[in-house]
Amino acid sequence: MADRVAPIPDGFTAVTPHLVVDDAAAAIAFYTAAFGAEEVLRLPTPDGAHLMHAEVSIGGSRVMLVDTMPEHGSRSPQSLGGTPVTIHLYVDDVDAVFETAVAAGASVVMPPADMFWGDRYGRVTDPFGHSWSIATHIADPSQDEIVEAAAAAFPPPGT
Repeated sequence: MADRVAPIPDGFTAVTPHLVVDDAAAAIAFYTAAFGAEEVLRLPTPDGAHLMHAEVSIGGSRVMLVDTMPEHGSRSPQSLGGTPVTIHLYVDDVDAVFETAVAAGASVVMPPADMFWGDRYGRVTDPFGHSWSIATHIADPSQDEIVEAAAAAFPPPGT
């Protein structure tokens, strides 16, 4: 009998983003420049026209990529008019990574600021339509402190 393989492959965690982009090769280059990604795998279609699968590692987390191929159900955020999903990236220095991502071509959604939940946090949209929040954890407020700060940050209408 064959040896049993691990249910989660080496290098992966239970939840792994799988991003559809209009140009996976360009996305690999962007994620390398913006987030220090390391290319792990690149698998072109037999005709070489697209990448049917690619993988990068960002901060030890694997991210999978595929080119837009509507005929196979793969549609990018740009082809859908945007995305409701944000990929959250924890880093050692949010300000430096944010600045690097913007210099590499990301669009600023929200500049980094200290947040009531204990992170210094900012958001960008990458050139492929994916939303990224970038954060550095800077404090450990209690649940009660977070609730109180959230109430102060978002008062009910009319108050």
